[in-house]
Amino acid sequence: MFLESICILNGIPQNPEAHRERMCLTAAHHGFTVPLLPHPSALLPPHLTHGKVKWRILYDSKIELMEFLPYRPKEVRSLRLVEASPDYAYKYADRTALETLLQQKGNCDEILIVRDGQITDTSYSNVVLQQNDRYYTPSSFLLNGTKRQQLLRERRVSEKEIRAEELHRYDRILLINAMLDIDDAQSIPISHIYG
Repeated sequence: MFLESICILNGIPQNPEAHRERMCLTAAHHGFTVPLLPHPSALLPPHLTHGKVKWRILYDSKIELMEFLPYRPKEVRSLRLVEASPDYAYKYADRTALETLLQQKGNCDEILIVRDGQITDTSYSNVVLQQNDRYYTPSSFLLNGTKRQQLLRERRVSEKEIRAEELHRYDRILLINAMLDIDDAQSIPISHIYG
C-alpha cells in the first residue's frame, strides 16, 4: 500500500502533475496500474475550501482511502542525527521503519537520518540547508519528494553531497515536503542538530 499527500491551497491542488508522476512511477515499479484520482473540488468539504489542507490518499491498484485534513505543521526546533538506511524510495503507507527510528530522537523533536555518513531526510520531510544566500538539498535523499523536485526544477536549490561532519558549514536547515515550501518551512539553526 502506498501513500500520497497533496497540498490543497484555497481549494486548488498544488503541484498535481508531480504527484501523479510519482504515483505512476510507483505503480510501474510495483506492477500495477495507478488509479485515477477525482478532482478534489467535488469532494472537498465546504469548511476546507480556504487555507491549507492535506489531501491524503492511500492506494495500490485502487484507491483505498481519501481524506481531507486541515493542515497543522509539526513544530520542530531540534534534530537528532540517526545513522540508518531505511528503504523509502517509494512513499509506502507502512512507515514502521521510520517510526522505529523516530524512537531514537531522545529529547529532540525530530530525527535527521544519516546514511553512510551523508545527510538524507527527516522522518517526514526532505531537507534544504542554507549557506549564506545559497540553498542546497542533499543528493543522498531517502525519498525524492515532489517539493524537492519542484525546487530543483525552479533552480531555487542545488543538489549537493552533504556529509554529517560538514553541517557546521551551514547556517540553518529547512524542512520541506508537499505541505511545506521553502518560504514557510520549519527553520532550525545548525546548532540545534545533535549527534
